[in-house]
This record gives sequence, C-alpha cells and structure tokens, in this order.
Amino acid sequence: MRPKFHGVAPALVTPMHADGSIDFDGLKALVQHVSDGGVDYLVVQGTTGESATTSKDEKKRILSFIQENNVKNLPIVYGVGGNNTPEVVKQLQELDLSGVDAILSVCPYYNKPGARGVIAHYSAVADASPVPVIMYNIPGRTGINMAAATTLKLAEHPNIIGVKEASCIIEQCMEIYKDKPEDFLLISGDDVQAVPIIACGGVGVMSVIANAVPVKFTQMIHAALDGDFATARKALGDFLAIDPHLYEEGNPVGVKKILEIKGICGSDVRLPLVKASDELGEKMKVVLAKDNL
Repeated sequence: MRPKFHGVAPALVTPMHADGSIDFDGLKALVQHVSDGGVDYLVVQGTTGESATTSKDEKKRILSFIQENNVKNLPIVYGVGGNNTPEVVKQLQELDLSGVDAILSVCPYYNKPGARGVIAHYSAVADASPVPVIMYNIPGRTGINMAAATTLKLAEHPNIIGVKEASCIIEQCMEIYKDKPEDFLLISGDDVQAVPIIACGGVGVMSVIANAVPVKFTQMIHAALDGDFATARKALGDFLAIDPHLYEEGNPVGVKKILEIKGICGSDVRLPLVKASDELGEKMKVVLAKDNL
C-alpha cells in the first residue's frame, strides 16, 4: 500500500444531464470505474469537477454522495479555494469536513497578489482548515505563477502538506524538491508531465485523463514511482496525442466526451462551457483506438 496522496488521483468530473442538473447515477458509475481502475485517492470538486459553476449546496451533495459510494474507501481531497480570503476561511469554519483527508486550495486568482499576499492568503487558509492543505499552482488559470521560493516558505506551515504543481515548469519543480521539507508532497497537476515530475522527486499526479483511462494511466504512474522508468516512458507515449484534445474546447469538455464514448456518463457541461463538438469526438475516437486507450 502506498503512502497517502502518493500515486494517482482523478480530479473527478461532475456528470450532468442536458438540463444542467447533476447526474448522480453517472457519478456513481464514474467512482466505480476509477476505483476498479486502481487509482489511489479521489479529488472532489476541483477544476475538472466544474467547481466554478456548482453551488455550495451542490458541492455538499456531491461530496456526501461520493463518500457514500466510495467503494474502496479511498482517501478524499476536497476543493476549497478562492480569491476572497475571508470567504474561504468562513467556508472552512462552516463546512463539515468529516471523512475528508485534505483540501485542495487554488492559488488566489484574478486579484494577482504578489508573493507576500499569496503567503498571507495560504497561511490564513491553513490556520483555519481542520484538515491538511494541499496548495494548487496553476498559472494558466490564476494569472500568476507561485514561485518555488513562495511554495517553500509556505511548506514551513505545519498544516500545509504539499503542492499540486501545474506550472509546467520542470525547473520550478526541481527547485521545490531540492529544498522542500522531507515530508512535503510535490504532486503533478499535468498528466503528461507527471512521469518527468516523478523523476524530479514528485509523488504522483492529480489527473484529468485518469477519469476515463484509469487502469493504463495508473499503471504508468505506479511504474514511475517504482523506478521502472523504461515502462513508464513507453506508456507515456500513448497519452501524448490524446492530451491536447482534452483541453481543445475547454476542461472538462474533452474528458467528458471520452467518458461518453466509453459509456460511463454523458458529456454535458454547464455554461459558459458547451459540450464537445462532433468533430472533437471523432478525432478522439481515432486517437483512442490508435493508442489503445
């Protein structure tokens, strides 16, 4: 058994009906699918779960439903973040996080704070959180890159246990690993960079494609973590062609289309996203067949 938060965590999509309501039957099938696929833990209400367009009540219902249907009792990381620090702190004080193993909290976006502001924000979040905090650095969405020096300063906080790194800057990951506390977790936030980041000291990945292709993707990551990079490198090649299609029309538009193709749940999303075009679906079918995904 791997240490907690080592390995693969699908950032679970939120299946929806055409009218925008949550498809709980689809969600149950998805949790079963990834659990049978061998993933190591679950991320609930991250970006890929369309957390930006789900209400507070829906988030609670989604979390409770996944906990009730967590057939393998996998650890759960729950998304709690934002760019209004007092509001995030208030949420953490009011939420029932029973059964949640950690929260995933995105670097504050839009406001574009400097390093001192980011440190103050995460310190307040970590002080308020009753469970450990994993930071999330994703400059493509937030508008700022949390530098390695900022991450390392925050790694000193006793309730901040790791960072999901989606900067796609390998050198930055290397800097974090070089000077981080021994028990601080460096987790890839990018599917195709996961193997290289593990080679630089990472412990796994919070993944989009693992929603749809959990077995093959998890086997690849486990091989890398076990030091079998020959196997991992070969497997990684099979994911290179599908990866751009996941984001071509927005995330989770692409991965939901694959889940529909595989018959696990539908591909509907909420505005301002729109479901995948037929053209994207056809391109995906070709790649999935070619690369045996």
